Amino acid sequence: MPASDPAALARDIKAAQDHAASIAPVSARFPRFGLDAAYEVAARIHRARLAEGAQAVGRKIGFTNPAMWAALGVDFPVWGRVYAHTLFQDDGGEFRCRLDRYVEPRIEPEIVLHFGAAPPRTDDPARILDCVDWIAHGFELVQSHYPAWQFQAADTVADNALHAALFVGPRLEPADLGPGLTRPGLTWPGLADRLARFQVELSCNGVLRETGCGANVLGSPLAAVAHLLAALADRPADEAIQAGELVTTGTLTRAYPVHPGETWSTALDGIGLPGMRIAFEE
Repeated sequence: MPASDPAALARDIKAAQDHAASIAPVSARFPRFGLDAAYEVAARIHRARLAEGAQAVGRKIGFTNPAMWAALGVDFPVWGRVYAHTLFQDDGGEFRCRLDRYVEPRIEPEIVLHFGAAPPRTDDPARILDCVDWIAHGFELVQSHYPAWQFQAADTVADNALHAALFVGPRLEPADLGPGLTRPGLTWPGLADRLARFQVELSCNGVLRETGCGANVLGSPLAAVAHLLAALADRPADEAIQAGELVTTGTLTRAYPVHPGETWSTALDGIGLPGMRIAFEE
């Protein structure tokens, strides 16, 4: 398979995704495989999924937590797609999940933003919040079709930024999470600050594993969205974030391997979002 054949690479990676199989990293086979080629492969897989009837519902941003970069051999964020069949929502924040459909899965606590209006390219938190109609806490399940989580950044892009599933808890309007307007042009002052400063405790079977915070995500979940908007500005116009899409903004802690029989839970402090709980089964 020549490295210049994105169609063949797309078929190879999509087959691994569809059958929960492991494959060698593309970069190990083709050392010159880079980000542009990887996003082309990912776009081909995306078009194939749409042709099969999948419904795209949003984006995931990966590698927004710099604390993970050295261990994973990356040094910048990437993005992928979230689909209706990979999205699970429960207003009580309680989930059960079978793991047999995923490869080397790991759990990531995140903040999820839903855009009622298409956001412009901006790094202004107020302008981003102006476009958001709900905010939620979520768990993203990520997976690696590359054995032992050994890859280059381009490999993860081609594999849909390692997205496996997204579990979204109660969805709250931004106005429910912060005070009203105090000056023109600033929406919910204080909320942007709380999104950067809040803390999350991640526990497994009742034992605390790590305490994270909003600042771990490129400084703030809103900063992660700003990064995504800038990255998409250089992509084809039809890849821009549209009204009705969600964005899950990256892990607030390290990503932890999960196993059957474990129950993972979170508690948030400093923002009015409730914690979540997910039990994993075989």
